[in-house]
Amino acid sequence: MTTAPTISRVAIIGGGPAGLMAAEVLSQGGVLVDVYDAMPSVGRKFLLAGKGGMNITHSEPYVDFVGRYGARQDAVAQWLAQFDAPAVRAWIHALGVDTFVGSSGRVFPTAMKAAPLLRAWLHRLREAGVQFHMRHRWLGWDGAALRFATPDGQRSVEADAVILALGGGSWARLGSDGAWVPLLQEKSVAVAPLQPSNCGFDTDWSAHFSERHAGEPLTTVAISWKDAQGVLQKRQGQFVVTATGVEGSLIYALSATLRDQIGAHGSTTIWLDLLPDLSAERVLDEVTRPRGARSMSSHLQSRLGIKGVKSGLLRECLTAAQFADTDSLASALKMLPLVLRRARPIDEAISSAGGVRFDAIDPASAMLRALPGVFVAGEMIDWEAPTGGYLLTACFASGRAAGRGALDWLLTGRGR
Repeated sequence: MTTAPTISRVAIIGGGPAGLMAAEVLSQGGVLVDVYDAMPSVGRKFLLAGKGGMNITHSEPYVDFVGRYGARQDAVAQWLAQFDAPAVRAWIHALGVDTFVGSSGRVFPTAMKAAPLLRAWLHRLREAGVQFHMRHRWLGWDGAALRFATPDGQRSVEADAVILALGGGSWARLGSDGAWVPLLQEKSVAVAPLQPSNCGFDTDWSAHFSERHAGEPLTTVAISWKDAQGVLQKRQGQFVVTATGVEGSLIYALSATLRDQIGAHGSTTIWLDLLPDLSAERVLDEVTRPRGARSMSSHLQSRLGIKGVKSGLLRECLTAAQFADTDSLASALKMLPLVLRRARPIDEAISSAGGVRFDAIDPASAMLRALPGVFVAGEMIDWEAPTGGYLLTACFASGRAAGRGALDWLLTGRGR
């Protein structure tokens, strides 16, 4: 690999996956690298993601993979062209960590944990000379120098180039608090408002329903929703009823569309299929069968297995007249309308949308147009993706892009 002069020094602010990947590229290029992070240790959100099994990437075909990035797929594809899902797996294997592909196509480390991977990665970075500076909260610039708040007071740092990998606005307690937004706006960098992504939604349940069913899962359901073109779409999966609404994998997968619709119209409606394995005709036939002296609730449980939270949803979302009308009831079992009022707060979200706009970044180098020598990476850029390894893969790839951009900038002498 072509190397930059060893006198070059790069400051990377943010010790998540994007920042660490940028550090790897730069250290391999012969650059002195300092990683600064406000937390006591790096990779805290990365470790949290690993608690659910550490889904690192996905094995689906490249075209389908890129499509997961929605409106930003063309921009993200530029990162992935240099570091795609197979490259992520090869990189992990080089760290001495094996992976496997689950039945869903998702890729996991064999140990199903993030900690061994992070330990191996940090060991390699330290061996390459990367220096880590913890409890350094970035405060912006003092002239050309970077200002940090540290336990020992404020500190100024100079560097030949800077990579910002500060994350989005979710999980502030782990370091992603969005405090960088005004610091960049003051420097005329265009930033789209941060919004929750992969998030839950409020429905304004009645107190009775919330008290009885909060925390109960819906494991055999499908959701229908209207896409941006108004076309009805449908997906099967599972989610959870919460005290205020709904959350879970099926909801997260649709969250960008639902959030944007609420933003545009004040609310949006999804439709629940409580019996996705049965046809509408079969459901109608079972609902209209003679039930004798049994109540309708008992009849539904006996004939269709509708009980618990599913039964509660029918009572919550239908009027008494609709529940008593067999045609309306049968229709609702297959397409029960549920109005979503608002997304949950960003700090509860798995990730965030919004951030540094792509038109504020040179796509070839990841450098901010308004700030020569300052590069950006990761979730602080205006893109989003569903869970399933897509978030991590793009963070890795964008970190590599920023690292290469900074290295090229130093090699051409523009950092001097």
